[in-house]
Amino acid sequence: MHLTLEFGGGLELLLENSTKVHKVEVPLKDGEGKVPMKGLLSWVKANLIKERPEMFVKGDSVRPGVLVLINDCDWELCGGLDAELVEKDVVVFISTLHGG
Repeated sequence: MHLTLEFGGGLELLLENSTKVHKVEVPLKDGEGKVPMKGLLSWVKANLIKERPEMFVKGDSVRPGVLVLINDCDWELCGGLDAELVEKDVVVFISTLHGG
């Protein structure tokens, strides 16, 4: 499934080449046409995060302080970890945590 993932607020620094926008192909499970957010987070951790994954994920979810938008809508309104992504969705991850 083709998805666009965007990282901001410093999260892009955890990725290879510190690239903010990634057009990715996430594999589907057999017979499913959608990818749950929980599955996407696991895929991102395994395939895109190159250093300090604890700054992005905590347990099965994103770390507190990371804003997640699915097609410009707060992911909590879309179902949170149970939200189902479809072809060409855009998922944005923005860290609201900054050092001082």
